[in-house]
Amino acid sequence: MGNYVDGFVLPVPKANVEAYRRIAEDAGKVWREYGALDFVECVADDVKPGEITSFPQSVKLEPDETVVFAWIVYESREHRDRVNEQVMKDPRMTGMDPKSMPFDGKRMFWGGFKVLVQA
Repeated sequence: MGNYVDGFVLPVPKANVEAYRRIAEDAGKVWREYGALDFVECVADDVKPGEITSFPQSVKLEPDETVVFAWIVYESREHRDRVNEQVMKDPRMTGMDPKSMPFDGKRMFWGGFKVLVQA
């Protein structure tokens, strides 16, 4: 069986991209310290609104915002659960105030995925 991936999509105000990058870099270090295999954060470059759905529509993107697409790779779902349990107890993460985040967490969505194909 392949790896396990947590995927995330969220809106970030364009003015806050640098602040978001700094937080993501710090968070990535924590996840990697606890065993995540990979931690990737991407900012939209070529995403357009669709007729029915799209990345911008999925987060109700405002004109002054951009989309961030991110993922974390683990060995398995069990490994993900162990890593996330440790990450959520780490003081570097528990000290973060959701109200001071540089994005709207209410419009963020995420989920865990079994890898189907890895070429």
